[in-house]
Amino acid sequence: MEIWKRNLYVCWFGVLATSAGLSQLTPILPLYIEQLGVHSLPEIEQWSGITYGITFICMAIFSPLWGRAADKYGRKPMLLRASLGMAIIISAMAFVQNIYQLVGLRLLQGTISGFYSGAITLVATQTPKERAGWALGTLSTGAVAGMLLGPLLGGYLAMALGIRSNFIAIGILLLIAFFASLLFVQEQFIPSDKPALSFGEIWRRLPQPQIMVAMFVTTLVMQLGLMSIQPIITVYISQLSENTTQVALISGMVFSASGLASIIAAPRLGKLSDRIGPQKVMIVALTAAALLFIPQAMVDSPWQLMGLRFLLGIATAGLLPSINSLVKQLTPDEFAGRVFGYNQSAQFIGSFGGAIFGGGVAAWFGIQYVFFFTSALLMLNAIWVYKMVYVSKAIDCSQTQI
Repeated sequence: MEIWKRNLYVCWFGVLATSAGLSQLTPILPLYIEQLGVHSLPEIEQWSGITYGITFICMAIFSPLWGRAADKYGRKPMLLRASLGMAIIISAMAFVQNIYQLVGLRLLQGTISGFYSGAITLVATQTPKERAGWALGTLSTGAVAGMLLGPLLGGYLAMALGIRSNFIAIGILLLIAFFASLLFVQEQFIPSDKPALSFGEIWRRLPQPQIMVAMFVTTLVMQLGLMSIQPIITVYISQLSENTTQVALISGMVFSASGLASIIAAPRLGKLSDRIGPQKVMIVALTAAALLFIPQAMVDSPWQLMGLRFLLGIATAGLLPSINSLVKQLTPDEFAGRVFGYNQSAQFIGSFGGAIFGGGVAAWFGIQYVFFFTSALLMLNAIWVYKMVYVSKAIDCSQTQI
């Protein structure tokens, strides 16, 4: 097997494990907080928000720093650091005795994380240009699969073995990812003895910095749109469903529909972006996603919503691989880690902001308006990207690689 393919498959497993580690807390967090001695419902809700959100805030802050270290010391060391560090920290969450210890460990988890950004940089810089879209699309399915597996694993293990067993299980997965990366990932990296470039110097060396800004904003808006429905999906399902005893199950199925579609479609759309150009796939995907949010506000049953969420998953599956492929084209390898780190920060800010945005819009205007506002954001983003890429002629819109 070619080295770049083996690296891709090992990174895919590691991304799945780290993504599952980030998402497995979702269904069990309020229950665990109650076990730790917080019994007032408002306090449980408050601590749940703090405990869940603090990890993403720290990841947004530290991603560029780890990207800088990746450019200086290599991408493989970042994979080893993140997988081993998270294995230790998440396993330690099984033994906390109060909420403050849990919050502290979640903060450390955010600072030590960075496997996905390291994996993206490694795969993007080592994969042949003509296969980059497919490889990055395949890698993204690991993140989506982990987001789906994490809550399912969290709920099942909490029921079968107790809540604390979740953290041990994820820790073991991450430890396996560490040894797989140690033994099987190969990287030909020559450390540079030059001083690290500042942000301004990197920005001046980018061939199309205005396009890079568009990619960062698109990543943020995409993630904000995907996460905007998360806080309210169960409430929306309860409004649509006549059988209120099955709301949790139906909500899980609706949530999983878009993820399943992304897993199926991402490698195929990645391959398509290799053939016709990532910018074309990105603009079509943004437009399709914007349009698909509108009918979700008008459905009469959870099953209609599930079908639309599946179609939305197909549309959004083409976005992140196309963005990463275009970022790769626009970024010299010597500071690719830094730039991908900036893009990861935009994604984490979008994750945190999306939940706040969705909950706030639902509280002020009603649940249906979450879909309308999200659609408008995505459509404005699509128009802006179209103007930046095509109208300004900043990028050759043929298949020619930059």
